[in-house]
Amino acid sequence: MTTVKKKAMLRGMMSITFIAALGLNSFAQKSNWQNLDLKTDSTFGISTEKAYSELLKGKKSKSVLVGVLDGGVDINHEDLKRVIWLNKKEIAGNGKDDDKNGYIDDVHGWNFLSSINQETLELTRIIRRDSAKFANVTAATVKPADKAAFEIYTAAKADFDKQTSEAKDVLQNIGGFKQALDALIVRVGKENPTAEDIKNYTADNAMEGRLKNVLISQLQNTTYKEFYDAQITKGISHYQDQLDYNLNLNFNPRPKVLGDNYADSKQRGYGSNDVKGPDASHGTHVSGIIGADRTNTIGIQGVADNVIIMGVRSVPNGDERDKDVANSIRYAVDNGAKVLNMSFGKAYSWDKKTVDEAVKYAISKDVLLVQAAGNDNKNLDVEKSFPDRNYEGGGQAGAYIVVGASGPKDDNTLKASFSNYGKTTVDVFAPGVQIYSTVPESKYAAYDGTSMASPVVAGLAALIRSYYPKLTAIQVKEIILKSVVKVNHNVSVEGESGAISVPFSDLCITGGIVNAYDALKLAATYK
Repeated sequence: MTTVKKKAMLRGMMSITFIAALGLNSFAQKSNWQNLDLKTDSTFGISTEKAYSELLKGKKSKSVLVGVLDGGVDINHEDLKRVIWLNKKEIAGNGKDDDKNGYIDDVHGWNFLSSINQETLELTRIIRRDSAKFANVTAATVKPADKAAFEIYTAAKADFDKQTSEAKDVLQNIGGFKQALDALIVRVGKENPTAEDIKNYTADNAMEGRLKNVLISQLQNTTYKEFYDAQITKGISHYQDQLDYNLNLNFNPRPKVLGDNYADSKQRGYGSNDVKGPDASHGTHVSGIIGADRTNTIGIQGVADNVIIMGVRSVPNGDERDKDVANSIRYAVDNGAKVLNMSFGKAYSWDKKTVDEAVKYAISKDVLLVQAAGNDNKNLDVEKSFPDRNYEGGGQAGAYIVVGASGPKDDNTLKASFSNYGKTTVDVFAPGVQIYSTVPESKYAAYDGTSMASPVVAGLAALIRSYYPKLTAIQVKEIILKSVVKVNHNVSVEGESGAISVPFSDLCITGGIVNAYDALKLAATYK
């Protein structure tokens, strides 16, 4: 699943009649909606601004370090530079490991990927690793000792073949749609037509009529060029990347770029100190949601007003590797992080034990881990996602929160259409639709995803720990879960046979949306 990006946006486009099924979002909402209040603002945010105005005025707080384990962070962004972590034990640029932690010049964090951006999926790596061993083996001939590994390999191979076929089909269909669209725009006679221009064009045939209707709908809140770039150009790029990198059995950038021994899960000091990396859009966006500067008058305001952001780059465009995730957790914890945001996940695990050990280490240091549930509209009670709170061999991580994504309206659309869910696996929901936040080069953009919901909760956790620093990670989790706003109505969940209506309480453990105001009121009662 890689960083829990909105990868499924274009998946449904299998014919020219269906761009409406792309999940395109035309709703216009206040840019700070995730921090607003349902009663006051008629928007199902988490009441952050209400908490500041009514509960936190004049109160003292301590800064809390939040580790953003992601694809990179732009530390020079105008709305983040004041809150970026500085390793005072390290002398910048001297080429030495001054603090003797194994990482040279790690002034603002660490990059466990160096310059790697594109990567394979974990299932691709599993197939590549095990193909020689299991190529001619069947369920009847597999050795008992190899049965578990063979079953994983078989499932991965079937999944790989399915995803490859889907990527090829969708790429072909997007290409056909692009060709028809380009021809239509030539006949319209304007490079960047408005919805009105499209309305005034007379379609020559039924196909043009369908194209016309789609464009009129999609150009209500955006320009044609923005629509074309986001849905056509980026759609083609996404599926081509899947075939060229994610699902390419011959692609492996790691040996050449990092030169580490991937089989050695204990290895630590590889990578670089460039915490931004080649594509920091996702991690920068996540960081802004957590703690964009609330003291300036520009940009946006993060959930927490006294946090420090530590960027730990471990997530490429493809599936993150378990070794990197484990090292990222340990690095952030060893350098003082008290909350970790993990907006990533995948369907297969290479070395779960190593990640579990790192999670246990974080828990032992009183660190709260917050993870995005994922964007595949899957029931995690049925379909596994990694990492998770369940340890291999038994037991669970206590201070660990899994977050689904909600929308702004308290109606049947409250569950974000893309969000994973699970009555026993997902803890809470939080705003994750069209969240406006920071992106590289001091810019801003609205993204969808449980990737955006997770940092809302991580920001809330940091806010609680900031004003109530004596609370433990377990207590902070308990407070967040106990103080949710319960949802007592049904919501729409897309199934294989179409949308069904289910109680929101069936989607997560708490049956509610996190709320900063209620959480802080509850925190004040703890000793």
